[in-house]
Amino acid sequence: MNGLNLRKPAVAGSFYAGDSKSLKRQIEKCFFHKIGPGKITSVNPKRQNNIIGLVSPHAGYMYSGPVAAHGFYEIALDGKPDTIIVLGPNHRGFGEDISIMAEGKWETPLGEIEIDTDIAEKIIKYSKIIRNNEKAHQYEHSIEVQLPFIQYIFGNDVKFVPICMTRQDINTDIDIAQSVCSSVVEKDVLIVASSDFTHYEPQEYAENVDKQAINAILEFNPKKLYDMIYRQNLTMCGPGPITVMLIACKTLGAKKAELLKYATSGDVSGMYDQVVGYASIAIRK
Repeated sequence: MNGLNLRKPAVAGSFYAGDSKSLKRQIEKCFFHKIGPGKITSVNPKRQNNIIGLVSPHAGYMYSGPVAAHGFYEIALDGKPDTIIVLGPNHRGFGEDISIMAEGKWETPLGEIEIDTDIAEKIIKYSKIIRNNEKAHQYEHSIEVQLPFIQYIFGNDVKFVPICMTRQDINTDIDIAQSVCSSVVEKDVLIVASSDFTHYEPQEYAENVDKQAINAILEFNPKKLYDMIYRQNLTMCGPGPITVMLIACKTLGAKKAELLKYATSGDVSGMYDQVVGYASIAIRK
């Protein structure tokens, strides 16, 4: 792979605004939205290294942006990590089952953000199943939509590692989590799990099952989360990324999980017949 490889944005202009000025304004509106945190904070210049994991939604900013803003508000208060590992589900099914892009940069309207090749290559080395594969990332939005928020908060001098997951099961998740932990020894990292919750169900139903799923996350209980998916047909799209993040964060010293915000698309649109659930959850030491 060419070290100058540049991954162009796939959903700029649809999931979020397509030019820098409009995108910054859109992100700021997410922070000040009635569902958002209500304010924007500057980055803490003194790294606290307290938050090591985050669950963040990945729908269009109009719908999930205000919920996502809660998480990025908190990580700004925590200070800038050296590298952010972003795990997302593969909605389109292209590429390898577990795909990492190990070098190059990703572009958004806010500029280019560089992949941490050192960590990415170590993750591949320590895993039995992760493959270096660009194809899975080419059109997938779940990782991409996290980047403008990261760039808005931290600028473009923070590195990241994108891991895209088609296969999601507990054994797969354990392998990825172990490879991540082995690769970040003595590294200052944040692990972001990109996921939406219930899809296209009535508001009351979505709130009920999502509350149960969120409780499983707050309890660091991936088995309970997968049981909900299999037994209650939970339509969360990113249980794998969340489970990888939880297992890795617990190994790295996480002690508690905190729900920052939950809302649905109906809370934004006023249409409650078929909603999608969104949650922002911080994992702390």
